[in-house]
Amino acid sequence: MSVADYKEDEGLPKADRKPYKPWSYDIANAKLYIPRFTAGQERWFAAALSGRKGKDPSRLAVFAEQPEQKRWEMVSVVDLDDKTLPGIALDQHGYATAVAADGNKQLAADADLLRTAVIDNFATGGVNTGTKVFTPTTASKQQIKVHDKTSKKYGKLGTTVFAGAANRYQDVYALKTTDGGALILFAHTHTQTDAVAHSGLQINPGKDDRAWLHDIPRTSVTYTFVCSDAATVPAKAAPSRLIGYTCARTDASGPPVASGLTTHA
Repeated sequence: MSVADYKEDEGLPKADRKPYKPWSYDIANAKLYIPRFTAGQERWFAAALSGRKGKDPSRLAVFAEQPEQKRWEMVSVVDLDDKTLPGIALDQHGYATAVAADGNKQLAADADLLRTAVIDNFATGGVNTGTKVFTPTTASKQQIKVHDKTSKKYGKLGTTVFAGAANRYQDVYALKTTDGGALILFAHTHTQTDAVAHSGLQINPGKDDRAWLHDIPRTSVTYTFVCSDAATVPAKAAPSRLIGYTCARTDASGPPVASGLTTHA
């Protein structure tokens, strides 16, 4: 359970809280990709994990060393929509190769462009960069579906707008693939702002919003989402593939309506 899940759970009555079921994975079926690092470099490795014995990986996680705490922590996890992972380039000793994910001219796209394209999927349905950077995959089509469906949910009574937001999580992890490209894991932050079309309308928070909005009607609500993304990028000039993403709501805020307004958006 993430910190965001804990926060959301706090706003629910105990009767509505679902019992937490820890996710476990089959150790024998885990695929570890461990790069070689020189002294002083940040040490990390990626793991493709399956929740069921003998099944293809369903999650891709990154574990990074925390020297100050003298321990390793899982710093990223992505639910995979594409269960067929790219071939990771391994040396004769079985080590993977970490590559630069930002400003790498040997790749068709770097992490900044991938992040911009993902946010565009939510913000415009991929019109500007999303459908140009990514070839259609289950993950990219799902992001576009979120935009198309959510932006129309209020009809003429309100609007929904997605936008990029300040991203605290700038760490990016990339592994060289056998075709000369890279598997890149990165994070992005975006907002979703719902607003009433005119005065006299209000947005009533749902039960999952109570932790932040406390059942107080609003004229607009801005939700913040932090997401982990995974994409495969070719070495040549060709579209990348978004193979999975996982988002969690981390905040919600908005101005309360003036007293006396009772019409719902």
